Amino acid sequence: MLIVSVILYFIVTIAIGLWAARRVHNSKDFLIAGRSLPLYMSAATVFATWFGAETVLSVSATFAKDGLGGIVADPFGSSFCLLFVALFFARAFYRMDLLTIGDFYHKRYGKPVELITSLAITASYLGWTSAQLTALGLVISVLSDGAIGLNTGIVIGAVIVAGYTIWGGMWSVAMTDLFQSVVILVGLVAVAWLVGDMAGGAGKVFAAASEAGRFEFWPKGGAKEWLWFAAAWMTLAIGSIPQQDVFQRVTSAKDEKTAVRGCLIGGGVYFCFAFVPIFIAYAALVIDPGYAKLFASEDAREIQRILPNLILERTPLWAQVLFFGALLSAILSTASGALLAPAALFTENVIRPYAPRMDDKQFLLLLRVVLVAFTLAALLFALNSKSTMYEMVQNAYKVTLVSCIVPLAAGIYWRRANVPGALLSVVFGLGTWGLAEAIAGDATVPPPLLGLAASVFGMVMGSFIPHERASPH
Repeated sequence: MLIVSVILYFIVTIAIGLWAARRVHNSKDFLIAGRSLPLYMSAATVFATWFGAETVLSVSATFAKDGLGGIVADPFGSSFCLLFVALFFARAFYRMDLLTIGDFYHKRYGKPVELITSLAITASYLGWTSAQLTALGLVISVLSDGAIGLNTGIVIGAVIVAGYTIWGGMWSVAMTDLFQSVVILVGLVAVAWLVGDMAGGAGKVFAAASEAGRFEFWPKGGAKEWLWFAAAWMTLAIGSIPQQDVFQRVTSAKDEKTAVRGCLIGGGVYFCFAFVPIFIAYAALVIDPGYAKLFASEDAREIQRILPNLILERTPLWAQVLFFGALLSAILSTASGALLAPAALFTENVIRPYAPRMDDKQFLLLLRVVLVAFTLAALLFALNSKSTMYEMVQNAYKVTLVSCIVPLAAGIYWRRANVPGALLSVVFGLGTWGLAEAIAGDATVPPPLLGLAASVFGMVMGSFIPHERASPH
């Protein structure tokens, strides 16, 4: 019955995505839903995109193992990202009327900066997208009781997500996100209520977590611990700002106010609701301390089985249906956006400049071809990674933290920012970060902070080099 329910859920999701595809008449519809999403859809797509597999399976398990201090990047950093976007970037993005965030770099700095930043942002999506595909594979494997292996499940999941995203683009993402947000909210709340009762009440779960020190947030130790703590927070709070999926959700809104409010509401709901799977995961340890043995596995991904194992082994069928429905909603909503965003960026800002005579139909076809190609790349990444989803997401945003946020922020708020400054910012940031990771990965100062500092230095130094002024804000 559970398998049948999951199959029906997949069918309904695909049907919604294909139905939404009827609204796609041109590339603007495909990429930013014709800039027409109302507030409730704008907020839903922000929430559903952020609330992914890592939130349900990986962040919750990481809290159960390491406490609040271990999840500073997500949900704390990721929620601040949406706050920063709403307050400091959303209006600028919306007013420029662009298709991709790469278009901003082109308009402000020119083609070389557009190309290098677009490549960096596209590459950063491999980790995030792979995390969602890994989660789909895990769910399919668990539901089949191991009959379908993890890697086979990952392949099946990739085919399903790409299947409806390739036709409807942002319209399919928005429509399915709205449906999936409702399933997530209803399903996880109901399961949390049940599991809390099984653990002896919410008070007992909180008391157990407190006694185990899981509510300790601030790092203990000296400068090294504090710097690594700050780097983890900044990686998502700042590093995920220059991302195409954020840009798409802002520019898909029907007007500027909706863009800002959608980010604020979606981010607020995300931050509050991220603690629901965290509660469920710790309740699982209270119900059966034996789940803690997963923490000792050589394969870091094993800790992500806490919630699926609990639900399958100890809850009634209705709870299993609600939980896996919510989990699949979280995965599919994030995965579809994570496939569309890099495909859009790479097609518009890396390929299209070399084919200026391409008409809109040809561009739309190329978008779909690139989406399939990126799905295959993410699939290979997922099949060969042994990291947890939480680690994969954190590693993804290090790339944009050290290369793209400084040229973006300076391009909006510093009139002196110019092309040499932007180029040096990207090159210095990536080079310093890569070198630091290679020779001093566990140094006192984390490599991402060194890369960010080098990126700032490159922007300041380059912007004082005499050069034709870049386009003004």
